[in-house]
Amino acid sequence: MSDPLLVVDDLNVSFPGRSGVTQAVRNASFTLGRERLGIVGESGSGKSTTGRALLGLVPRPGIVTARTMTYAGQNLLACTEREWQELRGRRLSMVMQDPKYSLNPVQTVGRQISETCYLHLRTSREDARRRSIAMLEAVQIRDPELVYRLYPHQLSGGMGQRVMIAMMLIAEPDLLIADEPTSALDVTVQNEVLRILDALVRERGMGLIFISHNLTVVSSFCDSVLIMYGGRIVEECAARDLSNARHPYTRALVAATPSLDVPRAELATVVRDPAWLQ
Repeated sequence: MSDPLLVVDDLNVSFPGRSGVTQAVRNASFTLGRERLGIVGESGSGKSTTGRALLGLVPRPGIVTARTMTYAGQNLLACTEREWQELRGRRLSMVMQDPKYSLNPVQTVGRQISETCYLHLRTSREDARRRSIAMLEAVQIRDPELVYRLYPHQLSGGMGQRVMIAMMLIAEPDLLIADEPTSALDVTVQNEVLRILDALVRERGMGLIFISHNLTVVSSFCDSVLIMYGGRIVEECAARDLSNARHPYTRALVAATPSLDVPRAELATVVRDPAWLQ
């Protein structure tokens, strides 16, 4: 078995404030190889904060600590800002949740994708253009040369998300973090984006962290799953075994998931136990 890409042991993220310290992530530990790892939980459970901590993107005054947080053997906790700039985009990438807020509204799609080529691949302008158009084609955009010249406001939600994926993958990173990349899309476009991600991860042999609140998507798309509650990882299991989860919170989430196969007049509600935060 090959060495893991990512090793995280006892990760904590806290935000000090006037009323005290908020623990956004508590004692999180996991490893990731060249596989698809899902992180699920309700809003505020610490999913996105975990992803941002892995890329050194927790904003001040946030504090990130861990016993171990390494990527391919490199200690991420000791990275300087220059080292982070070399890692982000080139080795580690993150697809943000909503392209409306992540893409620069005053720059064309082509310019934004090409910027990664200039910064990380040191390519010429013409080579960056060629690579960008090829990447747009790889994420199944029908007229990549046209889209290359468009501005973000001229794109649909699904097309904007594909552009974000193209931008994050053009430098061929080893690890991609996708933060709810399908949450704002209809089911048809959602399935298309998942197929694109699946194909790219398989072809390139990447590791993927797929952050979502949709257990149905995660159970069918990922290899393994972390379930987070109140900043803690309360359970880890194979994605195919989610329906047989043991932790009461995971079972409650599964029970509250709508199903076309088993129609119900009323969905179950999640009844929380304060002991889960202990």
